[in-house]
Amino acid sequence: MSSPATPSMGKQARLFRGDTSMAKAAKRLFICLDNAGYEVSLERLKIYVALTDVKAERTGYLRIIDESGEDYFYPRQRFVAADLPVSTRRAVLRAA
Repeated sequence: MSSPATPSMGKQARLFRGDTSMAKAAKRLFICLDNAGYEVSLERLKIYVALTDVKAERTGYLRIIDESGEDYFYPRQRFVAADLPVSTRRAVLRAA
């Protein structure tokens, strides 16, 4: 596991690191609206892939593949679901 990109992520990111055994889980797309405190790991208004993690979502987190290429939990309120046409969604996922 790579170390967190920002000191403010530190302990939280390590504690909430996604379980890689779920790597084949369904992928969803979210747009980052707030990257405060996570400037190195997230870019505002960028589309990110989120892996499904029911336990995380129950506690208000999304499992986002961030700029490090790893999946970490981030607070759900920092993102909005990206409702894209199917062809656009496919293109984004291919590029991710």
